[in-house]
Amino acid sequence: MSTYSELIKNFEKIRAYMREFYVYGFKSRDEYSVKSARSYDDERRRMESWLGDHMSFVRTPEGKNMFISIDSRSIHHNPFYHAWKAKSFTDGDITLHFILFDILHDPAVKRSITEILQEIDEKYLAVFENPMMFDESTIRKKLKEYCEAGIVVAEKLGRKMYHRRAESVDVSDLNDVLHYYSEAAPCGVIGSFILDKTDADSDAFTFKHHYITAAMDSGVLAALFDAMREKRAVTVTNHSRRKSEAIENRIVPLRVFISVQSGRQHLIAYLPEYDHFQSYRLDYLSDVKPRELTPRFDELRAELDRMRGKMWGVSVRRNKWGNEQLEHVEFTVKVEDFEEHIVRRLEREKRIGTVEKLDEHTYRFSADVYDTSEMVPWIRTFICRIVQMNFSNRTVENLFKADLEAMYRIYGIGKEVEE
Repeated sequence: MSTYSELIKNFEKIRAYMREFYVYGFKSRDEYSVKSARSYDDERRRMESWLGDHMSFVRTPEGKNMFISIDSRSIHHNPFYHAWKAKSFTDGDITLHFILFDILHDPAVKRSITEILQEIDEKYLAVFENPMMFDESTIRKKLKEYCEAGIVVAEKLGRKMYHRRAESVDVSDLNDVLHYYSEAAPCGVIGSFILDKTDADSDAFTFKHHYITAAMDSGVLAALFDAMREKRAVTVTNHSRRKSEAIENRIVPLRVFISVQSGRQHLIAYLPEYDHFQSYRLDYLSDVKPRELTPRFDELRAELDRMRGKMWGVSVRRNKWGNEQLEHVEFTVKVEDFEEHIVRRLEREKRIGTVEKLDEHTYRFSADVYDTSEMVPWIRTFICRIVQMNFSNRTVENLFKADLEAMYRIYGIGKEVEE
């Protein structure tokens, strides 16, 4: 019989399941072929224990498909954070954890590793007939882990190293700040962990657009931020839905771009092997490992910042000789009297490019970009007012017009797109 536990040992494993269930598509038990049916059932039940109030299902000819359904008006906290708080541990881990913090109960208490080991043996384990044993190496590794996490401080006094509990920080006046940060900022799970330490539960904010699935990528994002702060290269594993084999790349992470429209997160990085810049979807990345320092980091980031003047989204295109490949985009809109709001929209929403007034009722937008197709969703929002367009990328322009003609046919409108 399969044993089931809500706790997880490897977050990357549960992240992969959650992507398959809630991001890439809702598969039935028979459609999920990556693992066995038993694994599917175990992982589904584990996620139901965290997300049960938000899970629904629909029956299709292919079977029962599970999906998550959330009304952002009724929730105040990202339910995916529960996955980060369900990490598994051994009996020895949890026992040693509470013993150490019972010994180091106050920041004023300092103990050497030898003193801690002696106190554990005499005070905590002596009453048991067959106690679990902790050696000096285990205690040293655990204290090092806590020092790296910032919850224990190591101080050298004379020739000995002493450890004490870190000072507590009063965050009781920051509940609203932490609540907003935890739901809106990258790596917001950090704010959620801090909120768990407070007594108050702030419900000051609700979100019209709440991009909760980004929570699953917090570990990858934090590792990339660490590398950027230290100006290091990293190796990452890039998974593609179009390829069965994952690819490991050595890259220099430079900036993370987050869409305010979709919540999707992209990393812009430099590939030393090919001498060019490339974007990666964060939900496709895993196994971020720090590598050597990058002396050119500031130079590469400055180059990316310069190129941002030609980026509508995250595409950066260069030919094999390293030269930029720009595409010209131009369209003219006609506005009626009292429609100044259309002109204000053009000015406010354009990320790059210029708006030129041709006459009292006609305005032209133009820009040079790396990828015209990234602009098409925005251009479509002016569709009933566009009187002329000109894209240097004729493939994108022809597809845009073909889509319009298809729409006209669907609605029975016998009108051709103006050239």
